[in-house]
Amino acid sequence: MQTRGRDILEIADELTTAYVEVFTAPPFERRDPEETRIAFRKRLETDAERDGFQAWIERSEDGRIAGFLTGWTTPAPFRTDRSYGSVLDRIGSEQVEELLIGAYEVDELGVCRHARGTGLARRLLESATRDNHRAWLLAWNQNHDAIAFYRHLGWQQPEVRGSETDIVVFVAGAPDLRKESVTS
Repeated sequence: MQTRGRDILEIADELTTAYVEVFTAPPFERRDPEETRIAFRKRLETDAERDGFQAWIERSEDGRIAGFLTGWTTPAPFRTDRSYGSVLDRIGSEQVEELLIGAYEVDELGVCRHARGTGLARRLLESATRDNHRAWLLAWNQNHDAIAFYRHLGWQQPEVRGSETDIVVFVAGAPDLRKESVTS
């Protein structure tokens, strides 16, 4: 099911429950479930108002949310709140402008425990990028399974031009970022 804008708020409580299940399990087990619930629910209210906000929800046969993906088109100027400052620090303003502004920003991607290993994360990403040929997302550098998954799907990491941070930036639909010129 794809939703746009504030329509997501019709299932906000159910989506928040799924989010808490995903993002308080390993490797996020140090997060407090109630704080995570409150923060995500509040953020969802704001995110639903963003230009280009879209969400994809897939349910299991019993009707529960099995997985979800939310995101929007990254506006200019590039924000500096949340992890955005770390993105600027990591890849620099030139790459932000070239690769991220105007691209679809995958903000949240989660698959609940009962649906893992079914290809759901891949299907959600494919749905989100089908009409959004340029896309990007962040992964926490300690979420090794997610990083390996994005690499397996062919998402690429822009060149790190600034300081290392605890986030990893991945881009889809961009020219091959691994081509580097060698100078002597």
